[in-house]
Amino acid sequence: MTASFVHLHLHSEYSLVDSTLRIKPLVKRCIELGQPAVAITDQSNLFALIKFYKAAEAAGIKPIVGADLYLADPGEERGRVTVLCRDRDGYLALSRLLSRAYLEGHQGDHVRVRPDWLRHDRDGLFLIAGHASPLGRLLAAGRSDRAEALLDDWRGQFPDRLYLEITRTGRDGEDAFNTAAIALADRYDLPLLASNDVRFLSRDDFDAHEARVCIASGRVLDDPRRPRDYSAEQYLKSCEDMATLFADLPEALANTVELARRCNLSLEFGTYHLPDFPVPDGETLDSWIRNQARAGLASRLDSQPTAVGHSVDDYRTRLETELDVIVAMGFPGYFLIVADFI
Repeated sequence: MTASFVHLHLHSEYSLVDSTLRIKPLVKRCIELGQPAVAITDQSNLFALIKFYKAAEAAGIKPIVGADLYLADPGEERGRVTVLCRDRDGYLALSRLLSRAYLEGHQGDHVRVRPDWLRHDRDGLFLIAGHASPLGRLLAAGRSDRAEALLDDWRGQFPDRLYLEITRTGRDGEDAFNTAAIALADRYDLPLLASNDVRFLSRDDFDAHEARVCIASGRVLDDPRRPRDYSAEQYLKSCEDMATLFADLPEALANTVELARRCNLSLEFGTYHLPDFPVPDGETLDSWIRNQARAGLASRLDSQPTAVGHSVDDYRTRLETELDVIVAMGFPGYFLIVADFI
């Protein structure tokens, strides 16, 4: 990978409330900018995964998969962190976290992940903390002791997989967090990560992005009271633009490339992955479906006559033919599951 920078924090159109960035234009722009890799880290979802992965691979661009997670805690450590999948283990861990968030974590406008869930399902994940993270919120509140305790906890959970995100988009709170993050990175020997927290493709798309944010929040563009949480700088900048922006922190640029190298999720398409159906001890899926089907046929034949011109042996022969086809296709589990709920 010869690039000097990789975008590792980016929302697509599948972050319905705060991005206008579509997959095909994103991939096309990455090609134009000569960027060999890019991540999508949508808000609490992996909805773009298949479309993004296929489009990026077809274009010769390395797809990096992740998500922004809103954390919930009985204390005050709420905020948003970014996680990236290192490999299949990371993808499965993130899938479990998001599924649990949607089942158990609805709070206000977001689904949230409890820190203890993340502690349990962290294998294969990289954790990136920026100014909107619990760490950033604690620092902004002047609770540096609590912030350092949280950072120490994360270091234990994510050894060699924890990064501090630096953004320079002109938003409130960035500069103060950046100063603190640089000091913490130096003190604890943590890697900094340059980021543009991308929400749209080009600077010209900012107004359309703001309109989308207003639609999602039920406000109008000229409302002086509405939050201004985004800036016109949050577009897909070139490597050269990012190098200029972070000229004083070359290691933060280099770390994006190194982290992109470490993310190697390989997805296999075109193969069926059917769920396992629990069978009694001593049985297999193949033997159990045959036993169940034969018992079912016997029950029907006891209560219903055979069709005119057909014998019981005809039915049994036909059943065995159908079972052979089902087993050969690898579908016994599917048929057993369907039989279980109908």
